[in-house]
Amino acid sequence: MNGSKRLGQESLPDSQQDEDLLSDDTVYNNTKNTHSHGQSAHSHVHSEESLRGIVNRLSRIEGHVRGIKTMVQQSSPCPDVLLQIAAVRGALDRVARIVLDEHLTECIGRAAKEGNIEVEIEQLKAALDRFLP
Repeated sequence: MNGSKRLGQESLPDSQQDEDLLSDDTVYNNTKNTHSHGQSAHSHVHSEESLRGIVNRLSRIEGHVRGIKTMVQQSSPCPDVLLQIAAVRGALDRVARIVLDEHLTECIGRAAKEGNIEVEIEQLKAALDRFLP
């Protein structure tokens, strides 16, 4: 042992829930690639390749989080756990940038062509308010 503080299960609360980033009025339907925000809804035109890439990234992140959970259960040193948490944060930030880029190019572009960009911009602002610290 190198004298590092270790993180054990006894130091974690039984359940700690993060604030949900999705509002209650946002519904996603993965089979049809649509989502609705309150009263407005639109079809996504994202490519299957793009969606597959995002899902693959999220699957890797999910596996990484399970690995962190195992580290905690095995009382791994706190600095090691924190390093892995930082890696997951970075990976989530990269996914968020991809989703934002897709939204700007596809959804905002579509809304501009359809003449309802104000609604889409307001929804994006609300989402960013919840997403950004």
